[in-house]
Amino acid sequence: MPKTIALISCGKKKSLNATEAQFLYTSPLFRKTLKYAETILRPDRIFILSAKHGLLKLDEVIEPYNETLKDKKREEQKIWANIIISQLKTECDIEKDKFIILAGHDYYQDLAKSLPNIDIHFKNLNLFQRTAFLTRKLNEQLL
Repeated sequence: MPKTIALISCGKKKSLNATEAQFLYTSPLFRKTLKYAETILRPDRIFILSAKHGLLKLDEVIEPYNETLKDKKREEQKIWANIIISQLKTECDIEKDKFIILAGHDYYQDLAKSLPNIDIHFKNLNLFQRTAFLTRKLNEQLL
């Protein structure tokens, strides 16, 4: 049975101490994206796309770090995407599962080529537009 998998990009703002990945990233955009995935999309699984660690489970404990895909060379970004795909293959059925990408262009541009069943949720939206979209959707849910 195919599953739905949400992939959320990490965030720049982080907790000062080691903690579970779901709590490490503290930016409003990350918090809203995770809440949107958990309460509205309700996928079978959620993973975080970390520029440093690759694919993270929500409960993986990691130390704070300062690394982003934007600072990596194109070749390094491609290598990172290949690592993510390898990690996904151990957790999911790449051919059958549906992947919902909740991330910016840097995080999905190379992944999209290897995932046949993909929905890029924030395509062509900048950070402010993503935040506005998420705020609206989460507020609608409360009504």
